[in-house]
Parts: sequence; structure tokens; C-alpha cells
Amino acid sequence: MIQLNINGKTTQLDIADDTPILWALRDAAGMTGTKFGCGMALCGACTVHLDGEPIRSCVTPVSVALGKKITTIEAMESDKVGKAVQTAWIDLGVPQCGYCQSGQIMSATALLRKTQNPNDKQIDEAMSGNICRCGTYTRIRAAIKQAAQTIATPNKTLAGEQK
Repeated sequence: MIQLNINGKTTQLDIADDTPILWALRDAAGMTGTKFGCGMALCGACTVHLDGEPIRSCVTPVSVALGKKITTIEAMESDKVGKAVQTAWIDLGVPQCGYCQSGQIMSATALLRKTQNPNDKQIDEAMSGNICRCGTYTRIRAAIKQAAQTIATPNKTLAGEQK
């Protein structure tokens, strides 16, 4: 049995310690928000946070996550920064097919935690390796900028929140 902290909850999983985090989440924990894309850490669809840092879960074994915090797309709605990113994604119509979006949102959230008002170069660097086959990169950049403004605006109510 492996004990993991997933989205702030201790979870026991009956898996080998070399199991990729992606498969621990999807197959063992039943959390399907994190997507399988390439299996080689090239596309970013499987991005989750490990102690706040974006990682590619398809190639990272659960042994690396022992004693650390895994955060997935499922936790973003209850996170101020993650919620701002998700709201901007919806407002600007970022997703088309939507397959890559959980990884995109996880990378964007990690960026905005480190850089409050990122410029285009910082956004491009942070989002590098997150591939969108639909080509919504311009909207992704705009959504990140909108989310940054939302986070910086005190008392701004996000969709679904009450003042």
C-alpha cells in the first residue's frame, strides 16, 4: 500500500511504488480529470502539481510523491488562483476539444502563483511543453492575463462565489 496526499486528503492505494502518478490518480484513485496524452512528458496533458510545482504525471513515479502534496485539476475550483484561471478559460472560450485543458490550467495556475503579472515571454516559458492541438494559444495567453488581473483585484467575485 502506498499513502499519498492528493488534494489535501490522505489516500491509500494498492499500487507499486514505480507506478506513474497519472495511473495512480486515474486507475487507482478514480480521478479522471488528469489526462493521458503522449506518455513521454512531451504534451503536458497530464500536468499536476507536486508541492506546488507543475510536473508531468505520466513519467513521475508515485515514489517521488511520498511525503509530498499532489494537487490535481479536481482541486482547482476550491483554490482562488485555480478558480480565477478556470473562470478566465470559460470567459474567453479557451477550450475547443478540451482534452489538454486540465494540464494547461495546472501550468497556468502554477505560473500565477509565482508571477503575479506575467508578460508574454513568461507565459510562453511557463506554458512551453503544454501542447494544444486545436491551437488556442492566443486565448490561453489572454486567459492567463485576465486571471492575473482577477487575482490582483481585491473583492472581485468569481463565478459561483458569493460576496
